[in-house]
This record gives sequence, C-alpha cells and structure tokens, in this order.
Amino acid sequence: MIPLNHVLIFSALLFSIGVYGVLARRNGVLILMSVELMLNAVNINMIAFAVYLSPEHFTGLIFAVFIITVAAAEVGLALAILLRVFANEHTSNVDEVDILKW
Repeated sequence: MIPLNHVLIFSALLFSIGVYGVLARRNGVLILMSVELMLNAVNINMIAFAVYLSPEHFTGLIFAVFIITVAAAEVGLALAILLRVFANEHTSNVDEVDILKW
C-alpha cells in the first residue's frame, strides 16, 4: 500500500497546478479544466483519508462521489455560459468579456 504522505504530496501538487492554471490562464475552457484538476485533487485527498483512517466505512468515498456530481453540474453550467458568451462576443478570453458588467 502506498504511504499516505506520498498521496498527499501528489494531491497537493495537482491542486497547486490547478491554482496556477486558474490564475495564469485567460481562456475560459482552460480555467474550467484547472478547476476540475483542483476538484480531482480534493477527491484524491478524500479517498486517501477514507482508506487510511477507516477502510471499513465509505464516508470519504461518498463525499468524493458528491464532489464529482457537483463538478459535473458546474462544468455543464459554465460551458453553457461560455458558449453563450462566445456566440455574443466571439471570444473565450475572460479578460475581454465585459458583457456581465452593470
């Protein structure tokens, strides 16, 4: 079995890459991919702690399934918004979009 420290370091690395992707990218689709990477890092943490602390219970695994469900809903809604913005503004760069300003 893989030690918990290795899994947590891997998860922290994935989360850091996701944060960098959110902060450094301008394209809306790449920002969504970075958010998904961050959510997957959280899933890895949930599953690692569930297996490490109480392998006979499924609490962490159930939380991971809920996170996957919320991530799927978030991506569906965000992609719909991005497609509508792209149809109106002809760009997917979030810096150039000012359609939602008052």
